[in-house]
Amino acid sequence: MNEASRLAVLVDGAPLDPEAARALWTEFSAHMDENRGDFAGFAKKKGWQSVAPEYRQGKAVLVVKTGAPPAKAAPPAKPAPPAKPAKPPAKKGPAPQAKKGPPGKRRR
Repeated sequence: MNEASRLAVLVDGAPLDPEAARALWTEFSAHMDENRGDFAGFAKKKGWQSVAPEYRQGKAVLVVKTGAPPAKAAPPAKPAPPAKPAKPPAKKGPAPQAKKGPPGKRRR
C-alpha cells in the first residue's frame, strides 16, 4: 500500500478523490508544522467549521465539516395552502325566530 492510498479526506461525509486528498493533507501538514495542534486555525483559514485527523480502517482520514447545510435529496414539497380562519362556534340556545312584519300585513 503506497502512502497516497493510506490518506483520505471526507468533506461533510463525502470522500475526496485521491489527488485532492493528498494535496489537502500536504497543506494540512504544513499548517500543523507551523502551528502545532491548531486544527481550528486551519479550519478557519479554509472557511470550514472544523477539521480533525482520524484513523479509520488502516487509513489516516482528515474529517472536514464545512457547516454547509446537507444537500437536498429531493425538491421541497409545495407548501400547504394557508389555513382558513376557524368559524366561531354556533351559539347554543333557542333557534332564532323569524321576524314578523307589522300587524295586519301577511306575507304570502
